[in-house]
Amino acid sequence: MTPLPCVLLIDDDTTTNFLNRTLLTRLGVAERILVAEDGEQALRNLNQYCLPPTPNCPVLILLDVNMPGMNGIEFLTEYQQLPLVEQQAIVIVMLTTSLHPRDVQRVEQLNLVAGFISKPLTSDKVQELLHTHFPSEPAA
Repeated sequence: MTPLPCVLLIDDDTTTNFLNRTLLTRLGVAERILVAEDGEQALRNLNQYCLPPTPNCPVLILLDVNMPGMNGIEFLTEYQQLPLVEQQAIVIVMLTTSLHPRDVQRVEQLNLVAGFISKPLTSDKVQELLHTHFPSEPAA
């Protein structure tokens, strides 16, 4: 598989970010992996790398729901206001330990998320995500 240009991990847990980054690196998923520990930092990354688009603009975002500060749902609400939403297709997948039905409903109402994956992220889950959302990428 040809690596994706860039993936953005958004999670407040540094251990989770380390493990996910290590897994994605080992699998050769992306040329670059950016990490943000909350929604505000993620928005700064998007503003820096996607307006105008650069090679560091992520094509995939793995987003945690529950984070202190700006949580995943608040991030999505702010993300929706960015001009890049119209200019570039970024696949956003919620990566979380538990999904309260209320949170699922709120996320689905925003109509920005391509799917949900339960933690922990595994090789099989990554392969399925890539197969589902990036099918035009050549197979290894």
